[in-house]
Amino acid sequence: MISAVPFPSADPKRTWLHRWIYYLAAGLLFSATALRTYFIFKDTPYLGKALSLLAAWLLLFLGNIILSRRLAWSTILFLGLEASLILYLLVASGEDFFAILFAILGMQAMQRYSPRVVTILVSICAVLTFLALVGRIGLLQALALTLIYSAVGAFMAAYIWSARRAGMAQEQEQKLVEQLQAANEQLEFHARQQEQLAAGRERQRLARELHDSVTQTIFSMTLTTQSALLLLDRDPAQVTGQLDRLDQLAQSAMAEMQELISRLAPQAVSGGGLVSALQHHIKERRRMNNLEVTLEVNGDGTLAPAEEAGLFRIAQEALNNVVKHAGVSQVMIRLNLSEPMWMEIKDHGSGFDLMQIPDGRMGLSVMRERAGEIDWSLHVESAPGAGTRVRLERGQCDDSK
Repeated sequence: MISAVPFPSADPKRTWLHRWIYYLAAGLLFSATALRTYFIFKDTPYLGKALSLLAAWLLLFLGNIILSRRLAWSTILFLGLEASLILYLLVASGEDFFAILFAILGMQAMQRYSPRVVTILVSICAVLTFLALVGRIGLLQALALTLIYSAVGAFMAAYIWSARRAGMAQEQEQKLVEQLQAANEQLEFHARQQEQLAAGRERQRLARELHDSVTQTIFSMTLTTQSALLLLDRDPAQVTGQLDRLDQLAQSAMAEMQELISRLAPQAVSGGGLVSALQHHIKERRRMNNLEVTLEVNGDGTLAPAEEAGLFRIAQEALNNVVKHAGVSQVMIRLNLSEPMWMEIKDHGSGFDLMQIPDGRMGLSVMRERAGEIDWSLHVESAPGAGTRVRLERGQCDDSK
């Protein structure tokens, strides 16, 4: 039976690591900007205003983190306000270090938008930084500083994109794991169903065999016993014949029970393989049913264990039909173990009309199922008074009734 297999789940520690690296990088960049602001403007009236603007920017940053999870459109609003504050600080203070906050802006945007959109945003921030600085520090110095800050922003955004892709891959992996788990559970469920169906079919087959053989024999024993009891007072001389009949019926019931039990034995085909199992079974048939079975084996090919077990069971069923229905004491089994492999059970008994007798009555459906399980075909030929031939062929299409 297929059993459930535990699959690995996505690692949440990796996701949190990327997130905390993002928070740490943003915190360090903001802290550096705040400290630089303090040291540069600590003796000027502009310090309070600059720190207030930085505090407002920090609130926007935190608000973006909180609200963007609930309102996707709010990210654009927050990014626009943050960019406006950074640009105002650049223009009002004339200091270039405020441009480093654009790197945090790029990291925020990369968490929500595609690399193309973020590239456009970084380019716009670079242009704004250059325009804010060029009038105060000159063309070349403004260009150099703009390239430096833009490179830092691009690097930070690239890291966030890599982390984001890793997260998406992790989510896809988790979905795949869940799908595999669901498929595995379905396979296990179907395997249990198949086992239950197979067990049910086997119980039905045994119940039918008991009804067709042992139950009827016991019923005959009951009638014979009642008849003997009646004759005991009326005609005691005939009681002996009834007791002899009762003894025969008892032996027949015992033989039929032994036959059914032998079919249940899992070690029926073992040791010497199919030929040895058939030879042993032939001896049992001769002892129990006085049935003479001739076994003819050609070739020395090998069969799979499942094939040997299936063919043995089919031969058992065919011989059982001979005993119950054919009315003869001789039958031949021919086994060809060279390619193409086949097996044939043939008798010259009473036969039957294939169109008039359903499969279940003669055990034909059971034999067909067993043949199909080992990828062999089963062909039955019979007619009233002409005997019966059961032929199995390996890997052939079963198209006969």
